[in-house]
Amino acid sequence: MSGRLPTNWFNEFVGRIEHEVPLAPMTWFKLGGRARHVYRPADETQLARMIGYAHDDDVPTRVLGGGANVLIRDDGVDGIVIRLDEPPFRKIEFRDDRVIAAGGTDLMRLTLECARRGLSGLECMAGIPGTVGGAIRMNAGGRFGDIGEVVATARLLNLEGKIETLNAEQLGFAYRHSNVGQRIVLSAELQLRQDDPESVMDRYNEIWESKKSSQPMGANSAGCIFKNPPGDSAGRLIDQAGMKGDSVGEAEVSRDHANFIVTRKNATARDVIRLVERIRQTVRRKFDVELETEIDIW
Repeated sequence: MSGRLPTNWFNEFVGRIEHEVPLAPMTWFKLGGRARHVYRPADETQLARMIGYAHDDDVPTRVLGGGANVLIRDDGVDGIVIRLDEPPFRKIEFRDDRVIAAGGTDLMRLTLECARRGLSGLECMAGIPGTVGGAIRMNAGGRFGDIGEVVATARLLNLEGKIETLNAEQLGFAYRHSNVGQRIVLSAELQLRQDDPESVMDRYNEIWESKKSSQPMGANSAGCIFKNPPGDSAGRLIDQAGMKGDSVGEAEVSRDHANFIVTRKNATARDVIRLVERIRQTVRRKFDVELETEIDIW
């Protein structure tokens, strides 16, 4: 791909596209190289036009949400990285026990606001960073529940620039999986339950404190590195393999939770990737279990 966008694209989206943009500050790991192009659409219509052009010209596109579940390689990303951080992509509407949340909505902000309003069902996501779109794409969650449990419908933008609406069954939620694929989550309708606000806030705080006491919340990390294998826990296996505190370069297996990798100053994405592979090989050798990564590696 050339170093610049095709002229017709540049003319139409001037002011919305930056070139050679550092991506590390946009991620929780604070690692990785530059994006060839970063595009911030003003609204859904403009986004759809760009996606259609990119599809027609075979230009790769990726959406970077909260950067909480992604590791960007040191040599960066070709193509177009899309940031849905303008107000239309962060809008929230409350309709009795239903919530319409745009794909770029901050998940922790939404979770807390629902709890304060006595809307129950989303408090299981307390302490989980990212955006609504990213959470739905991977069916984010943990031992307290997954976001897919409350998603009624989602509006998706496909690679041809067309909008589709899928219901919960069509979205095919499973453990850290949905049928969203390469489509972009524009918005989702969440079905929650009216409850006593104090009770919902108590549950929210209980879940938040549980995560805070068992996970390296203040460190640079990207959440759980590996999916749990069927009937077991990736963190338990890594811990039992004696890998807490193991490190490669400036990346280290968290001493608080073995399924987290934390990074120190001067760490590189390569350090993390090498440590991920070391963990995988060690667990395979000791337990004959193949760990699958939960994070996206770009």
